[in-house]
Amino acid sequence: MKKNDIIEVTIEGMNFPNTGKVTFQGKTIKIKGAFPGQKVLAKISRTRKDSAEAKIIEVVEPADYEQEPICSHFNVCGGCAYQNIPYEKQLEFKKEQVKSIIDSVIEEPYEFLPIVSSPKQTEYRNKMEFSFGDEVKDGPLSLGMHKKNSFHSIISTRGCQIVDEDYRQILCQILDYFQGNSKTYYHKTSKIGFLRYLLVRKTEKTGEILINLITTSQGTLNEQEFVDLILGMNLKSKVKCIAHSIFDGVADVARAEEMKILYGEDKITEELLGLHFNISSFSFFQTNSLGAEKLYSIARDFIGTTKDKTIFDLYSGTGTIGQILAPTAKKVIGIEIVEEAVEKANENAKLNGLDNCTFIAGDVLKKIDELQDKPDIIVLDPPREGIHPKAIQKIIDYKPETFIYISCKPTSLVNDLPVFIDNGYKVVKVQCVDLFPQTPHVETVCLLERK
Repeated sequence: MKKNDIIEVTIEGMNFPNTGKVTFQGKTIKIKGAFPGQKVLAKISRTRKDSAEAKIIEVVEPADYEQEPICSHFNVCGGCAYQNIPYEKQLEFKKEQVKSIIDSVIEEPYEFLPIVSSPKQTEYRNKMEFSFGDEVKDGPLSLGMHKKNSFHSIISTRGCQIVDEDYRQILCQILDYFQGNSKTYYHKTSKIGFLRYLLVRKTEKTGEILINLITTSQGTLNEQEFVDLILGMNLKSKVKCIAHSIFDGVADVARAEEMKILYGEDKITEELLGLHFNISSFSFFQTNSLGAEKLYSIARDFIGTTKDKTIFDLYSGTGTIGQILAPTAKKVIGIEIVEEAVEKANENAKLNGLDNCTFIAGDVLKKIDELQDKPDIIVLDPPREGIHPKAIQKIIDYKPETFIYISCKPTSLVNDLPVFIDNGYKVVKVQCVDLFPQTPHVETVCLLERK
């Protein structure tokens, strides 16, 4: 077997994330995007001694459980890879992949609880960052998601099914508006152009909408016309904020170097488990509000009583989990690197009448050295790549009774777990919560206790 060989195989199993596997000619072949039971034609892209990687050319025979996708953009858009899989089967795949990953690093027995489904399987997202671009080179302006396996091409996802009708209408009308006035999008290679991203947030419980148009400084926006366009839309929910942000950096990320509020103020308010949280344009908040309630309820149940206990909430975002644990706790201290999120976290603590919460802006690696309190419980909800290797030992050295580790990437979680185990902690129980239906992603809650 060598590179560029074409093989026809039936997929036997799955690895995280979304990678089919099969044994062929004595090697384990990994094929991204393939599902167990599918017969596929694939082209070898890389070979090693005992393994190889391949790319799908064609699905010759679908698996017997596959269904018609619910979205017209499926298989073109790079977003939802699981729409051809029934939801119960999606949950089964996620549960099995996470358990297999965790079992690979844990020798002692632990409790692996059933996966928790999302309350909504479609139209569940409360935030989208749509990109401006074109689908084909020099084609008409598009607005939506990246084309599958493409860095440059953007698909106009007018019929996206993981957001509701308000998002679809906002996308369609704003795209039509800019197509009509010939505004150019920012080209990543030439660094020339005006339009970059359209950030839309909408709360589940309170029905409030925030819209932030992110452009370069290489053009002008008719601000009043843009505001009138949005306020004239027939939306189910109420627009609370319209903003225009400038970002001239080269990174392909939605952020602002400067921001002007065109209407309202830069916040919307969501309700989770009876508490209220103000969310701004760029502050972190779980993208599935109803699913987040499930996630945080499980974390709270894993911890048990917080009465008279000191809690560190590291990578705290807008302070959701810390405040949910705070009502009976002695003290909650949160650390978050995004200053805007910390401002909102402290604002949210006041909003919820919690005077025992303090949130600090800065890098966990540095700020944790400044904390004088001794925690009984540490909650960790780090970025996808996990905890910084230099920070993890500092965190463990506080020797709390309990760690709750919330992870959106199980492969990062299992990189960190052995460090906790080597330092005298035991994995007690693990539970997956599906906050991302129709995609390969899943949240995992892990309870660790000091031996």
